[in-house]
Formats: sequence, structure tokens, C-alpha cells
Amino acid sequence: MLEAFKSRLAERRLIPEGTRVLVGFSGGRDSTCLVHLMKHAGIDMVVAHLHHGQRPEAEREMQLCEAFCKELDVPFLSGRADVPRIAAERKMGLEEAGREARYAFFEQAAHSMQCGLIATAHTSTDHVETVLLFLARGAGLSGLSGIARKRGNIIRPLLDFSRADTLEYCREHGLWFHDDPANEDISFTRARIRHRILPEFESINPGFGRAVMRLSELVREEDEFLDASATHLLSRAEIPLNGDLRFLTINLEAAFDSHVLRSSASLLVRRALRLLAEALGANLTFDQSQSIIERLMAGEKGSITTEGGEVVFEWDVSQLHARTVRVEEILPTRLPLPGEISSEVFGWRINLIQGAGKKPGPQRASLEAVIDRELLRGHLRVRSWSAGDQIQPLGFNGTRKVADLLSEAKLTEAARKRLPILCDDEGPIWVPNICLSQRVTSSEGGESWFTAQLLPINGLTGHNMETAADY
Repeated sequence: MLEAFKSRLAERRLIPEGTRVLVGFSGGRDSTCLVHLMKHAGIDMVVAHLHHGQRPEAEREMQLCEAFCKELDVPFLSGRADVPRIAAERKMGLEEAGREARYAFFEQAAHSMQCGLIATAHTSTDHVETVLLFLARGAGLSGLSGIARKRGNIIRPLLDFSRADTLEYCREHGLWFHDDPANEDISFTRARIRHRILPEFESINPGFGRAVMRLSELVREEDEFLDASATHLLSRAEIPLNGDLRFLTINLEAAFDSHVLRSSASLLVRRALRLLAEALGANLTFDQSQSIIERLMAGEKGSITTEGGEVVFEWDVSQLHARTVRVEEILPTRLPLPGEISSEVFGWRINLIQGAGKKPGPQRASLEAVIDRELLRGHLRVRSWSAGDQIQPLGFNGTRKVADLLSEAKLTEAARKRLPILCDDEGPIWVPNICLSQRVTSSEGGESWFTAQLLPINGLTGHNMETAADY
């Protein structure tokens, strides 16, 4: 099995040369087999084990896992999670809570140990069980695709081998392992599939497992093609929002041409809606997407809120608009001068650069402004706009309401909340890309000035349509 394992790794190029791998290790037969294979395949690795806080014997099992790794001379990390508490707080099953806790721990451990990949010990048997589970739930093509060999930084090197293969390998090499009692407890859905459903299919076709693997490979190719086609449809139909300030609402909202959507196949529109909802952090049910399509195709007006109330879809004969409901506002924050402040949450960075020499002349509204430092009144801060805010735009007699300026700029509600407004103790002095206050810009040239810049954080340039549904 070792030679076949090394051959599969090379063929599928799962682990680039020089990459350190974090291996998830429960102590069961599959993960024990994987750790042993990785060690003898010469892979640079770190082993990670999570104590789930569910069974009294888990403490002893963690100690045995550590002893096994010490015998193999591989680095070992352990962590603890209160899975029953997580399940209760998040109102989810123990299986799902355990899975979330494991992957969160693996990601954290991989980061701390500088591991570029995370390897889990899913086998072809796990893959078949997963497909049957999704089939029972009425999943689409993505469910029939089963477990991906590689998704992001997570790899499954044992997907070409069955649970029977890993058991034989462990016995052949005299390896210690323990079986989780939950694997035999048919109160868990997966255990019922393993012990009751799967054997029935295998009695009909002894090669059922291989047949499902072939089916999943074909379905995955078609699924990826449809995802790419749906993403292209979204790109063609997208109506840019907020102009040069579009980066403020990346992954918060998007608008699309209803005419382009209506002229496309319903199956592509359905998939596009699902990808869009996922990019905005929500799930759109089949019934909801079907309702949108039927009413959109009929030229009707309507709206739907996703389950949980995270995202609202609104449409009419000309546009479809999707937006997140909860958008955080910028709390007042004092700025260093000169200096820099950035926000991963809001997707922007503000640079305050001390000027040198003669001050440049007045500039048009942009993402950069030249401000006379001596004309500031009190401290410099950044915040979201507030009702009652007023500003005297450069070259304008009198003041304007900031709310009116934002409306005239056709900024969406989300963009208005996320747009950082520079203020001093008397109020707004710069509304990026809209206006600079007359009172912080003198007509005379001076040397006490600075430049304020609003920049998007690198990488926030478009909608993330990549899905991440995994076992």
C-alpha cells in the first residue's frame, strides 16, 4: 500500500515539494494508517489531535496518540474542545459541532506550525457514505460530487483507498489504533448508513463503492463547469455599484441586469443565485431560488429574505439586487498624523502622509485629499456619517448636508455606512471621492499640510463565488 500511496501522491500532485503538512489524527484506523504512510513516504509533517470532551476514555486515547507519534519521531500537537457545549450553543448536532471544532483547530495549528496543507484521513468508504447521505437529503450535483481530494488547503490523500485497505495496513504493520464507539452507534445518521444502507447496495453490486467514485468524478467535472458558467453569467449581468467606492461593499451587495438573467437558461440562473448567496454569506433554498426565477422570468417585482435573515434579494423588470441585511458602521476612531489605519472588516486603508515643500493646489473629488494641518480644529478622527452632518464643499458658498451628498453620489446604504468620513472636533472635513471641506484648504500655499488617501485592502477586488461545502 505504501508504494501505491506514494504513486497516487505523485500522480495527483497533492503535496508540492517542500510543503509542510498538518495531519489530523484521531487515533482511529484511517488516521493511524495515514500518519504511518506519510512518515514512510518522507513527507514533512506535524500531527494534530483534538480532544472533543465527550468520552472519559478520550484522555487516555490522546496520550496513546502522542506516544505513537513519539515512536515515529514526528511532531505532535493536541488541543481541547467542549463539543457538547458548542453543539448546544449553536443548536447543531454533535457530529457537525465536532467537525467544526476539528477544522477550526487544524487551521489554527497549521498556521502556528507553518504548514501549507492540512491532510485528513477520509477514505473512499467515507466518500461513498457521504454521497448516500447527501442523496438522502436531496442534494444536487455538488452533493453527488462527495468529498473533494483537495479544497483550498485541505487534502485527502486516502480517497483512493477503502476502510478495508487501512485496516489491513494497520494489521500488517502491527499498528495501534482505537475505534470511536460513535462509529458503531446507529443513533448517528452516518453510522446507520455505514451499517444498514451501504451493505444493501453492496449486496446488489459488490463494486458499488468503485461505481460511486466514478460517478462522483464525472459529476464533479460537470459541477465545476456549471459553476464556471454561472460565474461568467454573473460577470456579464453585473451592474457596478458605488463607482470608485465599489470596494467598500465587496461581498456585501451586488446588482444584476434582469434582462441578461431572463435571457439565460434557468438552471444557470438558479446556480448563479446560489453562488451569489454563498458569496454574501447566506444559503438560498431550492424553493426560494425557484420562486425568484419564476417571478423574474415573468417580469414581476418581488423580494425574498434568506433563512436566518442574512441576505435580501429584490428584483424588478430591470434589476436584481442582493444585499446583506446587517452592515456594521465605523465607530469613531482617532487617527495618527502622520500614520496609517486599516480595517480588514471594512476593506479599506487610510494613509496620512506628511507633506514636504509647497502645498499642491486644490484637487477634484477623489480618493486622495490635500489638507492644511494648521486649519484642523482639535483631533482627527474617522467614522461613519451621522444624521445632521454638514460640510462646506470646496468652492461652494454655504454648507451641504452630508446625507444629501451621499444620495447624489448614488451610494447604496451599505456603502454609506462603510465610507470612512474624516472629521475634526467640529465635524466632517473630507468625504472621500465626494468632497473636501473648504475650511481645511487655504488658497495660500503653505508647508504645514498632509495628504489623506483612502485605499482598498489588497485582494478585495470582486465577488468571491467559490463554494466551500465539505464533509
